[in-house]
Amino acid sequence: MNRREFVQVVGGASVLAVLPSGCAMLAGRGGLGRMRISPFNNTLMGVTKGVLDYYGLSVSDASLYGCTGQAFLINIHRELCPSGPYVWNHEGHNRLLENLGVKVTALGFFTPKNSDASKAELENQIREAMDAGNPCSLLNLENQLITGYNSKKFYTAQPWAPENDFPPARLSCGSWKELGKMYHVTFYTYEKVETAKRTKAIVDSLDYAIELHTSPADYSKDDYGIGPDAYSYWMDSATEHGSSHGNWWNAVVWAECRKMAAAYFEEIGQEFASVAGACAELTSMYGEISETMELLSDKEMDPTKKVSLLRQLRRKESETIKAVTSLANTLRPGAA
Repeated sequence: MNRREFVQVVGGASVLAVLPSGCAMLAGRGGLGRMRISPFNNTLMGVTKGVLDYYGLSVSDASLYGCTGQAFLINIHRELCPSGPYVWNHEGHNRLLENLGVKVTALGFFTPKNSDASKAELENQIREAMDAGNPCSLLNLENQLITGYNSKKFYTAQPWAPENDFPPARLSCGSWKELGKMYHVTFYTYEKVETAKRTKAIVDSLDYAIELHTSPADYSKDDYGIGPDAYSYWMDSATEHGSSHGNWWNAVVWAECRKMAAAYFEEIGQEFASVAGACAELTSMYGEISETMELLSDKEMDPTKKVSLLRQLRRKESETIKAVTSLANTLRPGAA
């Protein structure tokens, strides 16, 4: 097993620990917790899984994606930029995350234009949160857990180490030199809250899935499209950008999300016998969408074929949302 050394501040003293790659120790007044970022393509889910595990909140991978709404998200830039999985309105996702027992708070968005004083204040906020036993993360090019610190640097979990030494495994205090000359980074902290009842978490996630499809502009940013708009943008850019890295990365991330959607409905069907049939249908539908989306990752695919598959996927997504709406109405408290 590949291993690395990790310096962790505990009670003001530096402690040297040797941990498996991907693991680190988080200091807290209540003791130490072992943090791990899961190696999903969707690094937001990798961070979220690490936070849930740290707080002792047992959530399956399918429910992680399903209950947070990531299973139903697709976000595409007009030019198929690989930033699709990261640049969207997180308000709905953050609201759903509280159902699982975690509240996320954004500490701030930073670029090289920010002053040294503002960066120092942010670093102190991170230290205070971690000393209180609350995890922190950052989003620059990827989502990463901040797993520890000393007087010179913060340690950040790499989602795909040791196979991939990216993004950086550390962040130097003050300079943040590991981020390079140009960065757009947001920092977050997490705290444990009361979990919602399972039925509420499920229904809320299904309502969110419907909103992403029927009101995509509520969750998208400029030059990005969500839901049916995402498919339109992808089709429009397939000829010029269908062989790009962005095409490949969007396809593998969103295919993973739809694969988890299929698994999520399989779980729901096992929990609620009255909707087992409807869930089996949704499991099959989302499984087919995931498989087709994986095909789209092929950079060498003829653009005409790619557009044809995207048109099919847009139609299938509309069909699944009709079924999701019916299921949500059936599971909704007070439904006959």
